[in-house]
Amino acid sequence: MIKNTISKHYKTFIIVLVVLQFASCTSLYDATYTKPVLVDQKLSKETKRLHKKLFMISKAGFAIGQQDATAYGIGWKKIDNANIWRSDMHDVSGSFPSIYGFDIAKIEFDSKKNIDSVDFGVMRNLIVEAHKKGGLITISWHAYNPVNDASSWDSIPAVSKIIKTGAFKPKYKKWVLKVANFLKSLKYKGREIPVIFRPFHEMNGDWFWWGDKYCTPEDYKTLWRETVHMLRDEYDVHNLLYVYSPNRLKKNDDYLKYYPGDNYVDIFGVDIYDYKRSDEFETSLKNDLHLVKNIATQKDKLYALTETGLESVTTNNWFTETLYPNIENSGISWILFWRNANRKHHYMPYKYHKNEGDFKKFQSLTETLFLKDLKNLKF
Repeated sequence: MIKNTISKHYKTFIIVLVVLQFASCTSLYDATYTKPVLVDQKLSKETKRLHKKLFMISKAGFAIGQQDATAYGIGWKKIDNANIWRSDMHDVSGSFPSIYGFDIAKIEFDSKKNIDSVDFGVMRNLIVEAHKKGGLITISWHAYNPVNDASSWDSIPAVSKIIKTGAFKPKYKKWVLKVANFLKSLKYKGREIPVIFRPFHEMNGDWFWWGDKYCTPEDYKTLWRETVHMLRDEYDVHNLLYVYSPNRLKKNDDYLKYYPGDNYVDIFGVDIYDYKRSDEFETSLKNDLHLVKNIATQKDKLYALTETGLESVTTNNWFTETLYPNIENSGISWILFWRNANRKHHYMPYKYHKNEGDFKKFQSLTETLFLKDLKNLKF
């Protein structure tokens, strides 16, 4: 108990030091946080402040997030408990996440619910509430295949047909407009909520229709750039930071193989899961995060561990002994654990889970920044 108390005080002390470092100047920019080159020159003030907050977070530790954290958990759904703000993470540790992940797949069909059966109205309310409480929002898009309306995991090539003058480009543009309308509908006190937007992720894998097996690197880059132009220039979406996030790298993989360019990406990411092979996972964390850090530093970009986890969290003390030692002092801005769908498919302990105690220890460590920790990051 004494050790945990000391750790919590030390964490607060580190955050206060970071705050003081930036407190000498009321301007958004100063000698330490210089004006970054971002994708959108018309970016909202709130979204510029989000970028600075992510920068500050990376100096104090890393924000802790989870996909659909407040939408559902093991044995409960938000839609059944409209007045309850809940997450399995809070049930276990007493702390809410500081990053809230959502996915907007099926928005393209005007569906009431997304790919994981989260009602879009509920999602919007959860985003507003998270933002109101000081949380940060990241949104991915497991877009359906525009050629045949099949899921993201469809194998029919589509990218070449939705770029340039491709036959399905008009259809794709309508889809992007629906994405734009949803993103612009996320408002609090009349102002659009800043969003960390992560489209077409894990492109170096072969499981999505935009992946390595189904399009060339040049076509992928064109798809990314054209999507940015649609959102930013045609549909006036100015509350987004754009994240480029490949999957974990194989030995000779080029992280920048699909990179659309510095003018089209704000943040670097990488998705690394533990497939019950902790040695491989730890090696990937060390190597990939080191590589991403070097590239991000050269290009003056932020970077993050954009998806991670061990399904069912089966390894004892996974958070404190497998994960944390390999992300400590890494410089990442945040880490996003995947969702808690059910007892077989979950990435966060829930009450009475065997790793409940381990996550409590993880919560008390110096660099893990939860929602209550972000409240000390004032600027």
